[in-house]
Amino acid sequence: MVNDPVADLITRLKNAGMVGHKRVQLPYSKMKEAIALTLKKSGFVGEVTHDGAGTSKMLDVELLYDKSGVSRIKGVRRISKPGRRLYAGVKDIHPVKYGKGILVLSTPRGILVDAEARKVRTGGETLFMMW
Repeated sequence: MVNDPVADLITRLKNAGMVGHKRVQLPYSKMKEAIALTLKKSGFVGEVTHDGAGTSKMLDVELLYDKSGVSRIKGVRRISKPGRRLYAGVKDIHPVKYGKGILVLSTPRGILVDAEARKVRTGGETLFMMW
């Protein structure tokens, strides 16, 4: 059993990209699907699908690579953890890696990246950074 499903998701994506896998399968949850769709919108992953039913439901995420075969996910850093939740107001949300990366937040409006959160003027729990 995984105690931190968000950390499990981002670690699986990063590790699969480092070894060159085309797809990653992981146990389904609505939050993982929302994060994966946000990463798809940001251009870090490709298609996101789910299949199965009940407890055997799986989330299938396609990884994207550049022309030289390097994964688009260069690195990740988990910020808010189960033992220490960190929240940021809209004034505390800054670009990651000079705009080359994203900061993923869980807000009252759903899972948003830093640019979207600043645009709609909302803060929330800072989940992780990805570049």
